[in-house]
Amino acid sequence: MWKYVGKRLLYLIPSILAVSFIVYFLMSFSGDPVLTLLGDTATEQDAELLREQLGLNRPLIVRYFDYMGGVLHGDLGTNLNGSKDVWVEFTSRMPYTIVLACASMIFLLVLSLPLGILAALKHNSWIDTLLSAIAIAGLSIPNFWMGMMMILLFAVKLNWLPVSGAEGWRSIIMPAICAGMSHAALLTRMTRTSMLDNLSADFLRTARAKGVPERTVILKHAMSNALIPIITIAGNQLSILFAGTVAVETVFTWPGVGYLIVNAIRSNEFNMVTGCVLMTTIFVAVILLLIDILYALVDPRIKARYTGK
Repeated sequence: MWKYVGKRLLYLIPSILAVSFIVYFLMSFSGDPVLTLLGDTATEQDAELLREQLGLNRPLIVRYFDYMGGVLHGDLGTNLNGSKDVWVEFTSRMPYTIVLACASMIFLLVLSLPLGILAALKHNSWIDTLLSAIAIAGLSIPNFWMGMMMILLFAVKLNWLPVSGAEGWRSIIMPAICAGMSHAALLTRMTRTSMLDNLSADFLRTARAKGVPERTVILKHAMSNALIPIITIAGNQLSILFAGTVAVETVFTWPGVGYLIVNAIRSNEFNMVTGCVLMTTIFVAVILLLIDILYALVDPRIKARYTGK
């Protein structure tokens, strides 16, 4: 097991280098950050002087390796005017993204697992058809559109919830539902499919023949075997929620890492964007590694392959 963990951690190095270079390279085409700092009234002489002070007159590849050299020493740099440290900004915003991702994950698990089990138990009935239609609708509706509709209904019209920001537990309700809805629809479909594969298995018929209560047959025997693919999908969805809530955070002005990255892109902040994406990549990779370990613990066959037994 430890050899597997070590190999996965070593695989992170080329991934991190690739992600950091691609982001840094693409940011160079997003515009001149000096003009953003000085404004349209600045002269070319002022712009050239500021580029020299910031080191932006050097070749892109040189600036990139200088930046990565700082990263290796634990320095993610600062924004262009030096007023904000990237590491401080990231660590101050990441708790909000974690809270949003965890709240969305709780919502989608509480919603999708019971509905997926119900759809499997009522296979080919009107309940199964209705739940499948709702799941397809949930997958089809864009997050940003759903977020704006929720704001109009629950915040503007009914005045039940705050429009935006992070002011108390009521502020997390709409962003969590909006971020988790499409994932809940996918996990509902996956739970239904996995349960259907296990409900017709021979070991369930044997359990029923022994007089095991139907509730125990479903929740203990069928669900435990159906959990393996469900854990895989749920784990991938959790990593997506950590890295892919940019649209939701922007719509609801949620002060997470995604909202920070959007604002940094608008300001052409090379270091801020690269540092935040880099740290998010590492964070998500660690989550995926933990999910793989959990997957191995749930499935004895995979555990045996890792341990060599």
